[in-house]
Amino acid sequence: MEPDLFTAAAEDRQEKDPASSPLAVRMRPRTLDEVVGQQHLLKPGSPLRRLVGEGAGGPAGASSVILWGPPGIGKTTLAYVVSQATQKRFVELSAITAGVKEVRAVIEGAKRAAGGYGKETVLFLDEIHRFSKAQQDSLLPAVENRWVTLIAATTENPYFSIISPLLSRSLLLTLEPLTDEDLSALMRRALTEERGLGGAVSLPEDAQAHLLRIAGGDARRALTALEAGAGSAIAKGEDEITLQTLEEAVDRAAVRYDKDGDQHYDVASALIKSIRGSDVDAALHYLARMIEAGEDPRFIARRLMISASEDIGLADPTALPIAVAAAQAVAMIGFPEAALTLSHATIALALAPKSNTATTAIGAALADVRAGLAGSVPPHLRDGHYKGAAKLGHAQGYVYPHDVPGAIAAQQYAPDEIQGKRYYEPTRYGAEARYADVVEKVRERLRGAT
Repeated sequence: MEPDLFTAAAEDRQEKDPASSPLAVRMRPRTLDEVVGQQHLLKPGSPLRRLVGEGAGGPAGASSVILWGPPGIGKTTLAYVVSQATQKRFVELSAITAGVKEVRAVIEGAKRAAGGYGKETVLFLDEIHRFSKAQQDSLLPAVENRWVTLIAATTENPYFSIISPLLSRSLLLTLEPLTDEDLSALMRRALTEERGLGGAVSLPEDAQAHLLRIAGGDARRALTALEAGAGSAIAKGEDEITLQTLEEAVDRAAVRYDKDGDQHYDVASALIKSIRGSDVDAALHYLARMIEAGEDPRFIARRLMISASEDIGLADPTALPIAVAAAQAVAMIGFPEAALTLSHATIALALAPKSNTATTAIGAALADVRAGLAGSVPPHLRDGHYKGAAKLGHAQGYVYPHDVPGAIAAQQYAPDEIQGKRYYEPTRYGAEARYADVVEKVRERLRGAT
């Protein structure tokens, strides 16, 4: 697994001309202390620090680890730092191109290195979830006997994509998404350090905010876009990456949207009003603006749930379950896939028949209660389960609806103060037409009419 002639030549070229490497490669941390984010995995005595030799020694050796997290948050970077810092033999494989043959070759090499000159081997296996069960099985003896110390990286849930015996022999380390603060620190370092852009350009606040939106928590994407913007600025003879230059370089316009300001509420309002107005295309436009600007998908889902009751209600009783299901799905999957779920719900709500009777009904009832129309509960409806209730006349004369034909008993339910009040006035739109017919018949039966 030693580098071939072409690999060695490429590495020699990068060493002599660092600018030939992408900015994301040049800015890789050289030590664990330079790693941005993931501080929960870098505390003294952590498995990763033990892998690079910190606190090594004694009867407890370094453990094999599985790094789990989305792309661009540091899995390969952590392995690279280990390869640079450790005194151990380091071998890298990708499950995309390697197979059992390559794994066995590494294991045999590890045995020879350990037996011949006492050198331990660290094997970094990227995209391990792409290995079949049989391929993963080939790693078990080496990990169990510590012929190699495995660092495996995966973007898939390891409880579904990695065999249980390998999981039980390794420590599962979950990487957290990088925050805007993490990415901002990384970009500042890339702008100023000599191995990065060396202070050739600066990055104004509005351009940085656009970069953060483009990145979506992915450090590699952030640095790639930063390098593109810097190259464009330098080519134009500019000493800063303006927002316009960045938009041209990455071919992606900045969305004018302040998540903490007026536009947050204006665009959210426009989304809901477009759904209310049944303009599905306008609704999708505002949804796209919110998604592109990095709006919290849970906020969007909450607004859709409100819209389902406020503007659709009983005209389409399936609207609310659709919105609730969308909110649950969004909470589980997040972006970018959540965009599909939000689109699904938005289209369904925009094209549903509309009724605001649920809104007006509770509004009218609340207005009466707040105005003091909250009279006593009729005696026959009061709780009659406790001792002495009968002496007070509670629950006396109550007619059990299931005992009468049609299961509607002609008796008073409302307090005297609002008896005869009508809060719910159904429309004839969509499925609510059925409720319009039903409510009149029910009200007649409750009044004692036949």
